Amino acid sequence: MLRFIHKQAGWDRVAEVLEENLCGLCNVTLSAIQWGEIAGTMRKDAGPSGESRALRALSELLITVVPVAPEQAVRAAEVKVDRRISYADAFALELAMRTPEHILLTADFGFKAVDDLARIEYLPAK
Repeated sequence: MLRFIHKQAGWDRVAEVLEENLCGLCNVTLSAIQWGEIAGTMRKDAGPSGESRALRALSELLITVVPVAPEQAVRAAEVKVDRRISYADAFALELAMRTPEHILLTADFGFKAVDDLARIEYLPAK
């Protein structure tokens, strides 16, 4: 989402997926953990008003933000420890691992270490 917000490499692919979401062709879903990461990054980069604007704009795109249940937190912790990825990234992966139809769209090539666990589509490098 940050690539989309900042119009960085791959933002057009994110825009395409968001358009498909608005048309009902797919469902864009984020873990509440990733939503918080977006909020924090935008607050750091653009201040409280920039954070508010970004979250409001993303909300208008009908993105589903999934709360984290205890069992999901445990699965994310297990992936974090077993596969040595960040805890926040493990939540995104856990969400993608729920069904074979889910695809994790990311610009983080650190997910290469776990791409055997879920379908992952990589945005181009910056």
